[in-house]
Order: sequence, then C-alpha cells, then structure tokens
Amino acid sequence: MGDRSCSQIDSRLEQLLIWRVLKHTSRWLKTIIYASFVGGIGLGLFLVYLKSHPLPPPDIHLATKIYDDQGQLINQAEQGKPHDPIQLDSLPKHLIQATLAAEDRTFYQHAGFSLHGIARAAWINLKSGEIVQGASTITQQLARNLYLTHDRTWARKMKEAMLTVQLELHYSKNQILQLYFNHIYYGHGAYGAQQASHLYFNKPVRQLSLAESAFLAGLPRGPEYYSPYSHFDHAKKRQEHILDLMVKNQMVSKKQAEQAKQATISIIPPKKVVHPSTRANYFRDYIIRTAIMEYGLDENLVRHGGLKIYTTLNSEIQQQAEQAVTKYLQDQGDLQGALVAVDPHTGHIKAMVGGKDYRQSPFNRAFAQRQPGSSFKPIVYLSALESGYTPLTKIFSRPTSFVYQGGIYQPSNFHGQYPNRPISMREAIAQSDNIYAVSTLFQIGIDRVIDAAKKLGIKSELRPTPSLALGSYAVTPYEMAQAYSTLASGGVFHPLSGIVKIVDMDGHVLVEEKRSAKQVTTSGHAYVLTHLLSSVFEPGGTAHRVRQIFTRPAAGKTGSTDWDSWLAGYTPDLVTTVWIGYDRGKKLPTEKTRIAQYIWASFMKQATSKQPTRIFPIPPDARGVYIDQETGYLATPHCPKTRMEYFVKGTEPVISCPVHPMTHSGHSEEPSLWEKIWNWFQQ
Repeated sequence: MGDRSCSQIDSRLEQLLIWRVLKHTSRWLKTIIYASFVGGIGLGLFLVYLKSHPLPPPDIHLATKIYDDQGQLINQAEQGKPHDPIQLDSLPKHLIQATLAAEDRTFYQHAGFSLHGIARAAWINLKSGEIVQGASTITQQLARNLYLTHDRTWARKMKEAMLTVQLELHYSKNQILQLYFNHIYYGHGAYGAQQASHLYFNKPVRQLSLAESAFLAGLPRGPEYYSPYSHFDHAKKRQEHILDLMVKNQMVSKKQAEQAKQATISIIPPKKVVHPSTRANYFRDYIIRTAIMEYGLDENLVRHGGLKIYTTLNSEIQQQAEQAVTKYLQDQGDLQGALVAVDPHTGHIKAMVGGKDYRQSPFNRAFAQRQPGSSFKPIVYLSALESGYTPLTKIFSRPTSFVYQGGIYQPSNFHGQYPNRPISMREAIAQSDNIYAVSTLFQIGIDRVIDAAKKLGIKSELRPTPSLALGSYAVTPYEMAQAYSTLASGGVFHPLSGIVKIVDMDGHVLVEEKRSAKQVTTSGHAYVLTHLLSSVFEPGGTAHRVRQIFTRPAAGKTGSTDWDSWLAGYTPDLVTTVWIGYDRGKKLPTEKTRIAQYIWASFMKQATSKQPTRIFPIPPDARGVYIDQETGYLATPHCPKTRMEYFVKGTEPVISCPVHPMTHSGHSEEPSLWEKIWNWFQQ
C-alpha cells in the first residue's frame, strides 16, 4: 500500500514537471516563432523598401590630383575613366568561367553573399594569423566599384551590403555579370575587359584564348601586384592557379589547362597618352605606386577617388632636370638616362626623371638596377675611414692578383694605367684607382662594406666577392641618391620620400609622412669623405669636366662600366644622381660616358642658381691641418707643396715634416715670427 502511494506521488510529480517544461518550452517557442515572424516581416519590408528605391547613380570617378611642394597642381593620377562597354554574350566563355573560378564560383547560386566564401576566407585567415584573403562576391565587388571607396570602415561595409542586395534585387545575374565585366579595374587605366584586352593583348576581348582569358581574369584581384608590366611572374603564377581552379570546377579538362599554362603570353608594351599640360610623369607614377604599395591604399581610390596628394617635388627644379636630360640625350638615338635630385636635410625628392621621353617609354629608370661601377667606391672608403684609415693611408698601386676563397681576382685600372707607387686615399678617389679600392676591401673585410651599404640605404642584393669594391652588383639610381644623401647630411639617414600627405575628398588626412632620421655614421667620417670626394672635380679628377659648367663647392664620384655611366654628387643643399646607358644590354661607347657629367653639371648649375653658395660645414669631430703632400707629415713653412687635409679628430698627423724642418741649422734657435704663427695655427 505504501509502495503504491509513493509510486502514484512520483508519477504525479513527473507529470507536473513535464507540464511545467512544456509550458516553458511553449513560451520560448512562441517567442521564437513570434520573433521569426516579426523578423521575417521586417526583412520583407526592408527588401520591399530596397526594391522600391532605385539604385543611386554610380559614383563618378574623379581624378586624383598631385601637387608640388608649393601647393601647385602638377599632374593627375589618370586623365579620366575610359568607357568601352561590351555585351555579356560577346565575351569568350573561357573568360567568364575563369573569372567565376577566380572570384566567385557560386555566383549563380547565392543572393549576393557567399556563406561558403566567408567561411573559407575566415579559415584561411585564422590559419595564417592575418587577413590574407577576402570573401567578396562579384556583386559586392561591383557595388564597391560603382558606388563606394575602398576604405575599411563599418559604415562603408554596411553601405556595401545594402547596395549588394539592391543590385541583386534590381538586376538579373547575367546583367550583374555584364556590369562587372564593363566596370572592373584591370590595371594601368584599363576599366572593363574590352579595354584591358586591347591594352595588354592588342586584340578584341572576343579573340582571347583560354591562356589569355585566365591571365586577364587574375588581374582585378590586385592590379598593381599582378601588373603584367611590373610583375609578370606574379600574374603568370596567378593564371596557372586559376587554370587549376577551372579544372577543379570541371570548366576545362586537365589537358586544356596544361596546354594553356605552356602557351606563350605576349604582352604588348604599354601605350600611354600624356596630356600636354601634365608634368613630372615618371614622378607621378612613383607617387601612385608608393600610395598603393607602401601605404596600402586601394588602387582605384588612388587613381579615381578624387584624392589630393601633396608631394615634395619642386616644379622649377623638376623642369630643369627634364631640360638637362633632354638637352644631352635627345640626339643620342636610344641612349637613355635617369636623374634623381634630393634635399639632403630632409630626404625629400625634388626632381625625378626616369627617361628622356615618357611618351615613348614610361619605364622609370630611376628604379632600374644597373651596375654602379666606381660610384660605389665611396661606400668602401667610408668603411675604411671607420676602420681607422685616414686620407693619408697609402697603398701600392700596381698590377695585383688577389687570392680569395673563390679563386684569384685580377682587377685592372682604366686603360691599364698604374702609378706603380704608394698612393693616398685622396689620389685613389680622384683617379678612381681600382687596385687601391680592392686592396682596401680585402684589408677591412667585405662584410663591413656590405653592412655600410645597407645602413646608407642600399637594399639591392650585394654579394661578398672582391668585385664588390668596383660596383659590380646592380643598384638603382634611387638607392644611390639615398646613399649620397646620407653622406651629404653629415651621416644622417633621412629615408627618401616623395609624399607629404594624402587627403580624401572630404578633407580627411589618409596619409601623413613622418619618417624619422637616424645617425648611421659620425659627422666626422662623413665630412672627411666629402672633402676627399671634392678631388673628383679638381684637375686630374675623373669629373674635372664638370668645372667647365658648375663651379660651386661640391663632392661626388663618377662610375662607369661597359654598359653604364654615372655621376653621383652633392653640394651642401642638393644631392643628384645621374645614370645613362641603353635599356637592352647594348655597350656604351667610351666617348659617351662623359654625357652623365654634362647632364649633372648643367642641371646642378640651374637647380642651385637661387641658393646661396656655401661650403660644407665642418663638424666638431673633424679637424683640418696642413700636410706636406710629399711625405704626409705636418707641413712646415719650408714644405714646397702643401694642402689642407681634414681628418676625424684624433687621427690627424702630429709630427712635423722631417724632410723640410722648421730650421735648417744643426742647433736649436729661436723660431722666427712666421714660424711662431705657423706653430700657433697648427695647434
């Protein structure tokens, strides 16, 4: 009886518990159903609202304007957005398939957003620990390109989402795809597949092969990074990846894809129309590339976002640079040149010329890697001074074989001419003696020179071989301008810059240049080297011709190889590097090598004409003393040939010349008034 009563009580408790659970579940279920109903109605009303409201007119692409250091307009990023529309049914099937495989393989299945793409991108980004892949669908990309900038704000993301839904509501999938192919940016001013096909392949888009279609489909992901002109290897690898995706999605067979990978991609040279009112076109291209690659701004925004880019360029100096290059190269056939001028106190680029005619060749040779020859030697000698050498350090210059781990190195002087005697560092620099340079390299250590080059701003690869001393490894005129600017500024490294700030259409500052300077060598070492480099322009120096045109205090170094001629030099307030040579491995005749000196001298004369004439300021850690040129000892009033030589303080000679002593008698005597004055001056 007791057991039955307990059992009945338990049963009732279970029923009560179940009833309460059902009651609460029903309440939550009702809430969920109600919320879903209300949400569904809200979503439906929102979609009706978006459907009933027409899409806004596409954002007009406004050319970004570029200004000089005086705030004067000098150029535009593009001259306007070209338009060359095409119908979807006129596009080759392979281009459509390649684009879908590369950008949005579920385009025809989703309603504007790809959950699969979002999940895949999130997983890849999670594994890499950074954002390396986006998940934008073709519709989202179209919304962004038609109506929005590419800044990464939540407000822009919300607008993009709304516009994506509107595009899906107002247009069919084929219409969206057609708009995409007519508006997407393929790089180098080409909007739309038709124009891109003409730009890169010089043919209508309908004639593109599978290989060309896959190549073209890869460009919108990063028009600068995948530029066929600047980074063909990047574009080719992306083409091959897209072909693999097409095989995976059963769009082409594996055999077709392999054949397309092996097919030759022939890109025609770029054809750019230069507006007659624009200036500094090579510099403009550099500025655009910097804004995109260094500061991470979207290329479409940079070119067509109506930005204002304030730069360091001086229009008057730029014009003088272009005139000097044109004057000496215009009648020299296909001989080319480059010039970079910099303010050493700030690192601001004041002029940049990348070739003698931008309309014929927009390739910027200021960033072309060429062998610097002897213009690299000042880096060797800076390392030597830092290692304890002085301007008086002598090395025997004669035919010499240098034994090193890789074999035997036998450099030679120009025209096989050797002093066949010990020469000082000043003589070696003025006459560009190769034996002295290589001997110095071996004595101080190759790694020390490579380290010095890096701290001065050389980023190109330098290998630890004896030929390094003679400038055998290619660098760019831009890098050489950076290195010489550091010497001219007293050893202070100011990173070269061309942009002061970038402002958007609403006046918001997107970029403001604030690079920090760094002392990379002492002011004494920089000054002593500068004083030595002034000998290059003196009679007997390799750039003595410069003095026929330019007479201000200056320092510099020539450089020549079978293919190149350089002059890099500076005054206290302006650094200029000039290179001349041929683009395609053609040897440079010896008689043309001096053209670099004439360009440099002509430009520097004009560019410094409004600057006060100044000597290089002597820093506290440098000291000048008169030395006897014959012996290298402190000069006396009786030394026939003397010169003021500068040393890092503490390394100057302290012993008077024994060959021409202060007195000529064998006993001590009271020094003359002149000798007293001389002794006081030497203290």
